[in-house]
Amino acid sequence: NGKLKNGVHKEYFKDGSVSCEGDFKDGERTGEWKYYLANGKLKAIGNYKDGKMTGAWKWYRENGKLMQTGSFNNKMKTGLWTRYREDGNLMDETEFINGKKGKVKTY
Repeated sequence: NGKLKNGVHKEYFKDGSVSCEGDFKDGERTGEWKYYLANGKLKAIGNYKDGKMTGAWKWYRENGKLMQTGSFNNKMKTGLWTRYREDGNLMDETEFINGKKGKVKTY
């Protein structure tokens, strides 16, 4: 219809459960967005600004445990990114500078 998306937006899996939800402003994703797994549990949560991933994000496994955390600045990975094993224990930490992978510390 030629109009840009604005307001609350939800997408759904074939079974009718929510696959993601968040807001649009002038056709771009904005604010907090949540993504879900088919089992209904949270898959990822983070913010968008002007349609770009920004700030801290978290990703989760099907068992509900944290899988990864990290931050974005203008769509690029920045700062410390942390990954966790399936049992929830720390796997590794990677430093990103201007989107480039730097030092990795494995546990």
